[in-house]
Amino acid sequence: MAHPGAELYGSDRVFLESVSGMIEDDWEVVVTLPVSGPLVAALKERGAEVRLTPTPVVRKSALRPRGMLKFLATSIAGVICGSRLLNRTRPDAVYVNTMTIPLWQVLARLRRIPVLSHVHEGESSASPLIRSALALPLFLSTTIVANSKFSVGVIEKSFPRLADRSEVIYNGVPGPTTQIDARSSLDSPLRITYIGRLSPRKGVAVAVAAVGILAARGIDTHLDLVGAIFPGYEWYEDQLRQQIVDLGLEGRVQFHGFQPSVWELMAAGDVVVVPSIADEPFGDTAVEAVLSGRTVIASATSGLLEATAGYTTARSVEPGNADALADALQATADHWGTTSGEMRSDIHAARLRHGPELYRQRMAGKIGTIVRTPR
Repeated sequence: MAHPGAELYGSDRVFLESVSGMIEDDWEVVVTLPVSGPLVAALKERGAEVRLTPTPVVRKSALRPRGMLKFLATSIAGVICGSRLLNRTRPDAVYVNTMTIPLWQVLARLRRIPVLSHVHEGESSASPLIRSALALPLFLSTTIVANSKFSVGVIEKSFPRLADRSEVIYNGVPGPTTQIDARSSLDSPLRITYIGRLSPRKGVAVAVAAVGILAARGIDTHLDLVGAIFPGYEWYEDQLRQQIVDLGLEGRVQFHGFQPSVWELMAAGDVVVVPSIADEPFGDTAVEAVLSGRTVIASATSGLLEATAGYTTARSVEPGNADALADALQATADHWGTTSGEMRSDIHAARLRHGPELYRQRMAGKIGTIVRTPR
């Protein structure tokens, strides 16, 4: 099972559930990662063997001259080390998580090993050339699983044949071990929680701006930012901190950095915001908010609409519109306590739709199907 990183964000946690599904189905699982990180310990705890293997990861930086040289060098090392790993383990199947590590589809198919590709990407705004280049290695897959209908739709724009071969299996999203109800009345600031990467595309600056708008209206709020930047994006965190100073929000916005478990901070909050300004293939954080019994306000775009569909306590707002987000937050505060019954219904629906046990069974079943296929 190949994965492009070693952190514990959305796709990493879904990958953990996939690994658990295979282990529960009595597979011996070897996971290959290009780097070490907190995911390694979590994988070992679940019973997987972990091997660090040089792997070229398709990123925008690879389009620049220095990035392209690094990508090519890593590709050469990846072919050598990846081939050794496959020769040593002689796997019955290879599971490739995301479209950013096509090396593993190539190495596996050269050895006639069946491949399951799990698609987590969905950027319809990307250029047709980039979309096609990312999707092309999927033709080497024995079967394709996508995390949303939106992701399949993006693939279809490039290669309709690949979309016909794809099956949607919604992410398995564990809920909190202890259910803590939202407070019955707002006798202190409305506590807003953002969980995820601190990056421009995630719309963190929009959330900060919305808090500034609410402060100008005289509405007391507090924003918790739970997450960290990508290496090299230190400038963005500096920009956020300066924005907070410029808006006079010191003390109203708190940085918590990366947290391996988000449930305590989510339970301490009142409402979760997912203000992405770019396409999202899905929205695990939105589902986690519903499972926690918290109102979620998400951008009305791409896979976020799919992730929040059918939940009466979820709200959608125009992407990038801080005024719209502020209005939705104010409306949530104004109508506080009127959705408790609906929230219980939404929690039940989310558990049925995203139960980890069902997800694990479905993913293990897909692997079993391709292994039984003659090579």
